[in-house]
Amino acid sequence: MSRNHQLARLQLAIMQVLWDRGEATVAEVRGALEDDRPLAYTTVATMLTKMERNGQVAHRTEGRVHVYKPALHRERVSQSMVADLAGRLFDGDVAEMVSHLLDGCDVSREELARLKTLIRQKEREVKDAD
Repeated sequence: MSRNHQLARLQLAIMQVLWDRGEATVAEVRGALEDDRPLAYTTVATMLTKMERNGQVAHRTEGRVHVYKPALHRERVSQSMVADLAGRLFDGDVAEMVSHLLDGCDVSREELARLKTLIRQKEREVKDAD
């Protein structure tokens, strides 16, 4: 992974809105976040400006309104943030991290089956790489 994409809580919430919608204005982002956290219009606008400066979002102008879109892929950010968490909290021990996740969450039979499938796929990838 070429870049380490770490997002603060508000940045991540904004990115979630943009990933879900594809693009949005400041007012639309603010409205989408309103239930979880009431924010001033200027707070969202300032954050989007900072995020654009950091290369996290981009905008186009429609009349007098900026329409923002994500400049980062959700999967790349997720992978980067999880890898950072594994490294910082579990010293890179993926098995320990997964063990904590399984112990700390309610996991359905369907989710366990999916995890087993993912592990088998990863085992094949590792075997093929050898």
